[in-house]
Amino acid sequence: MSLAYAPSPHKSKAENLGAFMRQVVWAAVPGAVALFWAFGWGVVFQVWMCCFTAIATEALVLALRRRPIRPALTDCTALVTGVLLGLALPPYAPWWCAVFGSGFAILFGKQVYGGMGFNPFNPAMLGYVLLLVSFPVQMTIWATPLDLVQRPMGLWDGLSLVWLGETTNHETLVSLHSGIDAWTSASPLDHVKTQLGQGYSLSEALDTPIARGFSGFSWEWVNLAFGLGGLYLCVRKIADWRIPAGMLAALFVLASGFSLTDSDRYTGPIFQLFNGATMLGAFFIATDPVTAATTPRGRWLFGIGIGVLVYVIRTFGGYPDGMAFAVLLMNLAAPTLDYLTIPTAYGHGEEP
Repeated sequence: MSLAYAPSPHKSKAENLGAFMRQVVWAAVPGAVALFWAFGWGVVFQVWMCCFTAIATEALVLALRRRPIRPALTDCTALVTGVLLGLALPPYAPWWCAVFGSGFAILFGKQVYGGMGFNPFNPAMLGYVLLLVSFPVQMTIWATPLDLVQRPMGLWDGLSLVWLGETTNHETLVSLHSGIDAWTSASPLDHVKTQLGQGYSLSEALDTPIARGFSGFSWEWVNLAFGLGGLYLCVRKIADWRIPAGMLAALFVLASGFSLTDSDRYTGPIFQLFNGATMLGAFFIATDPVTAATTPRGRWLFGIGIGVLVYVIRTFGGYPDGMAFAVLLMNLAAPTLDYLTIPTAYGHGEEP
């Protein structure tokens, strides 16, 4: 009888990357539905344009590199990049934001390094940061939740707003919502940050329809939905639970500590955990297996670092959320974390 030799890891069943990535897409569906319910058809347009551009860019670059196209597209990594970027964009951002951001994400966030597995940065967040730095106005104007507007936008108004910058009645996004308690299309994080910067107290900043509920109108349900999908990924071991656990724990501890010191200046942990891109970032973006740390202890530190940076940027920085910046900064630190937390092989510990 002969023995077959093969390199580790030894598994009885081959894993299919495309199947894993498709499960990530399916896990994001509850959050996407919650965003659609809150903001309307713009969410669908952004996701569709980002996915189409990401896949088309991937195919074009592979053709120019004379590499096989079908295997790279069927692994669905470009699709996941498009979905995550589309969900992160403001629902009614101009169409060229989706096209430019997703094209940049694939070209400079992935293919320029050699393709899947070689990229040091999360492609979706790289595209998002490029858009945020280059076009801050378009990237910080969010639609008002549909339940707070007198005339919700339908399919054609939403499509016209994305493609032409105005509805069929020649109304812009700001003009549609500028009459709502003097609040003009900002997320709760942005609204509270702006109000505090103008000298208002936290209680005054939260005294507005958009800040209703325990974490901002509609945003709590969006984050709960993404959290539900994220738990599915962790249970199926598609995402490592240590990263979101570390991130959410760090965010909770910091928000609790600062809120206890000055509750009229710093928002509490519930507001931080269920607002903005917290759950989307924790479960779907930070857990990217290529750009995150790989050792168990490294993943804890990676998640904790993201949580700390998110809170610091949100509270003391110039941007209302900070998830994308936090993830990219920790992507830089991931190799060092892996190096410092490599488990010691049995029998190779330090000599006394």
